[in-house]
Amino acid sequence: MNQLNPNDYIITRKRKKYRFALFANSSLCFEHDEWGRSWQPDVVELGAGTGLFSVELARCNPDQRYLAVDVKADRLQKGARQAEELGLSNIRFLRTRADLLSEVLGGRSVSGVWLTFPDPFPKDRAAKHRLTHPRYLGLYKNLLKPSGSLLLKHDNLDFFSYSLEQLVSSGWHIKELSFDLHQSLLSDDYKVLTTYEQRWLGEGRQTHFVRASVE
Repeated sequence: MNQLNPNDYIITRKRKKYRFALFANSSLCFEHDEWGRSWQPDVVELGAGTGLFSVELARCNPDQRYLAVDVKADRLQKGARQAEELGLSNIRFLRTRADLLSEVLGGRSVSGVWLTFPDPFPKDRAAKHRLTHPRYLGLYKNLLKPSGSLLLKHDNLDFFSYSLEQLVSSGWHIKELSFDLHQSLLSDDYKVLTTYEQRWLGEGRQTHFVRASVE
């Protein structure tokens, strides 16, 4: 049995504290209770992880405002640092839970909500935690403008199929769909790689994609 080295634990804790400090000291990063509505995003990425996907979208689309949301600040700080290095002014990073997003954003206010490889919570008893569960789909409906879209990328076919079923049964309209995004003719914006997607594609996995709207 491997023995735990206390020094490794201390180093890990120090690194995490350092990353949280980077988040706290960045002018692009906000905690839930720090967010004001003076800066309104056009597109929101939930479960953004490092936020590098949103950073690349912000770089490619300077006329759009992006908000990367995750519950872990030590992840988001990586995207914030890159955004600062690129001199981007059209992106922000917010640490909060997805189910609390309506508290910080106005209703019918965003044109796009991205879900990039969310936790599939494969056990049936955990279905309520899936970001495509009906309770979350209702939240997205309230956030999106009438012409807005929910966009999902995932490599897990079971989760993706479940998500399609929930979208249809909840009254969403499927606008674009691919079970192999990177071999499709869909927009290059959809094909911007997340941190994990780069690795998964290297392992031969396919990215499934859907864009849906409420109208």
